[in-house]
Amino acid sequence: MHVSLIQYYNTITMKIPGLSFSLKRAVGVTKVKSKIAKATGIPTTRQGLQRKIGGAVLKSTSKKNR
Repeated sequence: MHVSLIQYYNTITMKIPGLSFSLKRAVGVTKVKSKIAKATGIPTTRQGLQRKIGGAVLKSTSKKNR
């Protein structure tokens, strides 16, 4: 029976509630993305972009009705 390394790792590690490891955070990708988003005003997440675009659409349509 062949078990992949990831499956084996997941079975032997103990999960501690509230504690997780993120490679992106450790390397600094999250911090860089955050700085870019703050400097440009353009969100780097899908949800943030959807909110920004949706708000702009609503704002533009409400101005036309006035």
